Amino acid sequence: MNMTFRWFGRGNDTVQLEHVKQIPGVKGIVWGLHQKAVGEVWEKHEIESEVNYIRSFGFHADVVESVNIHESIKLGNAERSRYIENYKQTIRNLGGFGVKVICYNFMPIFDWTRSELFRALPDGSTSMFYEKEKVENRDPQELIETFSNYSDFTLPGWEPEKIGRIKELFAAYRELTEEDLWNNLAYFLYEILPVAEEAGIKMAIHPDDPPWSIFGLPRIITGKESLERLQKISDSPSNGITFCTGSLGSNSDNNIVELAADFAERSPFTHIRNIKIFENGDFIETSHLSSDGSLDIKGVVKVLSDSQYDGYVRPDHGRHIWGEKCRPGYGLYDRALGIMHLLGLWDAYQTVKQEGK
Repeated sequence: MNMTFRWFGRGNDTVQLEHVKQIPGVKGIVWGLHQKAVGEVWEKHEIESEVNYIRSFGFHADVVESVNIHESIKLGNAERSRYIENYKQTIRNLGGFGVKVICYNFMPIFDWTRSELFRALPDGSTSMFYEKEKVENRDPQELIETFSNYSDFTLPGWEPEKIGRIKELFAAYRELTEEDLWNNLAYFLYEILPVAEEAGIKMAIHPDDPPWSIFGLPRIITGKESLERLQKISDSPSNGITFCTGSLGSNSDNNIVELAADFAERSPFTHIRNIKIFENGDFIETSHLSSDGSLDIKGVVKVLSDSQYDGYVRPDHGRHIWGEKCRPGYGLYDRALGIMHLLGLWDAYQTVKQEGK
């Protein structure tokens, strides 16, 4: 298990790499050029600058999250060829600097959705919260305004250039079905996977968050059947999955331990977090402890240990604790606690295996 930590870059994150360096067991930084407009080529000098900075702290820079997909590609419109060519060049450029995995998603318009960014938990911490009824009965423009007020840092999936075209985008997606979206994903993969193979990069699609339709938009990466269908699109070794316990697990029909066993081999990248699911479909993000949420985090790590998983892992969203002022879900303290919990589970399971118990 190759433990990593997501970081949003110099000037775009409260977390400093000299502090991440003090977390035992962290080998790499998951990074991206978050100030780049979606669809632009990531230029070599930009990549080199960020990679060299990360490596100066002793970390690897093997994983990028995310090279976002332009809406024209998801819609399959006349402009997609230009943006696919840009994406191919970005893959080539990243491969030239040793990147091994690119995380991406294929969610229309919104990469992730919550109704609150700082919901209070009983212990006094706060975390991101999804109130199902509020989202289902809310004008997406209101949600956009809520998130736009959090303007200190870029929020991945809520880029300003996208938000400024929100009405236009909703109109474009009005007639797009799930089958259309699958076809557009397949077209994209047929185009970019040969380039990824040549560059030595595995593409790892992130599940939809949450894994069901919101605001009438199609969602397609939602559970076992969809992950199996993804694999059938191409048997390329570069056609992979970002296995995210929180995204998949927010649908209680998804058994994340069974899914981990089924798909760990095709998941070069794994996000681990816990959530508490309520009977009405709401969910809130919790600590990584299995007992604090609804997901069997211990079971997932055991599956990874049993399979001697050598892919990249990171703690996913954390709570906001000890008065930390940070990007929603991405503070230093709770993710550091999450890392120590995950590595503790891994070490314990590995010891039991080695001792033959």
